[in-house]
Amino acid sequence: MEQVKRLLRDSSRARWTALMIVSFVMFAAYLASDVYSPLKTILEENNAWSSTEYGYFGAAQSVFNVFLGMLIFSGLLLDKKGIRLTGSLGCALMVAGFALKYYAVAFIPSGEGMVSFLGMSMKTQVFWASFGFAIFGTGCEMAGISVSKAIVKWFSGKELALAMSLQLSIARLGSGVALIFAPMISERLHNVTTVVLIGLIFMIIGLLAFFVYCLQDKKLDNQIKALAEESGQQEESSFSLRDVRQIISNPGFWLISVLCLIFYAAVSPFFKFTSDLMVNKFNDVTPFYSGIFPSLIPFGCIIFSPLFGAIYDKFGKGTSLMITGALAITAVHVGFGLPWVHQMWVAVVLLLLLGLGYAMLPAALWPSLAKIMPQKQYGTAIALAFFIQNIGLMLVPMVIGWVLDKYCTVASFAGGTVSYPGNIKYDYTLPQIIFAVMGVCAILLSFALRRLDRKKGYGLDRAKSIQ
Repeated sequence: MEQVKRLLRDSSRARWTALMIVSFVMFAAYLASDVYSPLKTILEENNAWSSTEYGYFGAAQSVFNVFLGMLIFSGLLLDKKGIRLTGSLGCALMVAGFALKYYAVAFIPSGEGMVSFLGMSMKTQVFWASFGFAIFGTGCEMAGISVSKAIVKWFSGKELALAMSLQLSIARLGSGVALIFAPMISERLHNVTTVVLIGLIFMIIGLLAFFVYCLQDKKLDNQIKALAEESGQQEESSFSLRDVRQIISNPGFWLISVLCLIFYAAVSPFFKFTSDLMVNKFNDVTPFYSGIFPSLIPFGCIIFSPLFGAIYDKFGKGTSLMITGALAITAVHVGFGLPWVHQMWVAVVLLLLLGLGYAMLPAALWPSLAKIMPQKQYGTAIALAFFIQNIGLMLVPMVIGWVLDKYCTVASFAGGTVSYPGNIKYDYTLPQIIFAVMGVCAILLSFALRRLDRKKGYGLDRAKSIQ
């Protein structure tokens, strides 16, 4: 028994090594996910995509998760079969989906044919790129919930909020790298295939990295099992479908899930349009440098997420962090929507503030879910939360792309044509109003969660993310 009294996760070096491995997996996933985000203008110029088609493509990441319930399946699989199987399957799907995205832009001519799907008409290249993105999105969320449960497994009772925040920081570093360098490489080479290939290579490395984590995870499981046998303790009862009723009957779960939907819908889809917003709203910004501006958002998270995670571990105040983060993103969207804001320094300040808010709210959101839900139900709970989140991530890009084409072209305002990439220039005032309204809803939900916490005693404002 002496050999297993000290579990692998009790070693600071071992648990932080596990964190770094799974964080790299999500770094690769975020890099691959956002490699297209700053390329809207370039895809319009070189591949003849419209804003509506780009919106369909952005929404595709969540289609299977929403309509086929893949996230719910993933959560059940995670709680029944464990982190290793679910995470490995997720990483494999990411590689397969991204490979299809690469095939679409590299080998299908941009003007070859049209495809009608569920009442939507799009180019063949757009369709297959979107189909690949849907497969990738299924794998990304599957891997994401596996990584989240892995961190809870290794860090419960220790530095949980800090560990979750560090993982988010490293993952968003992948977004930052993609946002900065994807448009530079694509503009210089006059194609998007090279950066997509780079994303595919990173995903393959990420898959191999997760296999390394699996070896460490299996060793920990063997120790936990041996310790339970030697001490005569019964292992925690396994997850059953009856637990789903307990999850969905928990009002705290619903408030966190809807807040997750609204908050991420107000930020993540904005990534996909920020580069185009900068080119359209600020005259000195060219497509070559446009990716630098949205990269300020994840780089703000890289700096501040660990700080806010450490604050939550030490001082608590989870709902205060959520309220302040929601206030920050609302102020940013209002600022970008003001028609007289054209100064580049103002844009930089707003994007840094958005990065601050994007770090603050999630640093409290996910550890709070771990406080509300027992660990055996955590995989399904976070999968259901991600499922609800994906509804917003699917619908919002489609709505924004459609709104831009329908109501926001300068040509329609001016009654003529303009000399601009794709011969269209957009006014982003209306999309920013939409994003700002979602920010206001996030503020109200954060206050509602604080009120519920005081009534139910979840401990969201208390220090230590201990389950």
